[in-house]
Amino acid sequence: MLLRGGDLMLPVNEFFETIQGEATFTGTPSTFVRLQGCDVGCPWCDTKYTWDLNHAPPSPLEDILGKQEPSPSFAAVSIEDLVQALSQTQPRHLVLTGGEPCMYDLTELSSRMIAGGWTVQVETSGTEPIRIDPRAWVTVSPKIAMPGGRTFLSEAWQRANEIKMPVGKPADVETVLSLIAEHGRPALIWLQPLSMSKKATELCVEAARQHRWRISVQTHKFMGIR
Repeated sequence: MLLRGGDLMLPVNEFFETIQGEATFTGTPSTFVRLQGCDVGCPWCDTKYTWDLNHAPPSPLEDILGKQEPSPSFAAVSIEDLVQALSQTQPRHLVLTGGEPCMYDLTELSSRMIAGGWTVQVETSGTEPIRIDPRAWVTVSPKIAMPGGRTFLSEAWQRANEIKMPVGKPADVETVLSLIAEHGRPALIWLQPLSMSKKATELCVEAARQHRWRISVQTHKFMGIR
């Protein structure tokens, strides 16, 4: 977390209402909070504008709430102010994403939202300790041997409610099998075709059929929403 005037702050890059388009909560009206900061370095990342935390001073929260286009600007927001902003939204499913949201301690925020009747989901690469309320839903998208050199943590695999693996080549499927052999099989495994390409999709279909996994497609893109 950041510090401002002695208070703990979260760097919020985006705050918006949408429909969750991936994995278990597909179709669920959701409020997304996208946090700034990530050093994993996935080459295919479509939110690279969230990586850098030090490019400029934080913006006012009002600017972030009104943001329509992706940009590296972010606001440093207290937990109290973030809870208040969330209380003004209609969806009651909170998705914490990034960047890499588990760079930050999400325990207080998630606990307060769950106590208020929300469901909370975090989407993480599994390269940071997952500090969140035990009732929260944890989606782990394992990032192995990425340019950032971060290590995938066994504890992330064990904490995951679901695994959502980006797949673009056969080696990605082999990675899932290796992780299962090392850490055990989780309850849910989703394969997500990179860029929704035909080749990646065919690979996911075959692997899901063979191993009794599931396929996650980015349905929000078909709906034309972010």
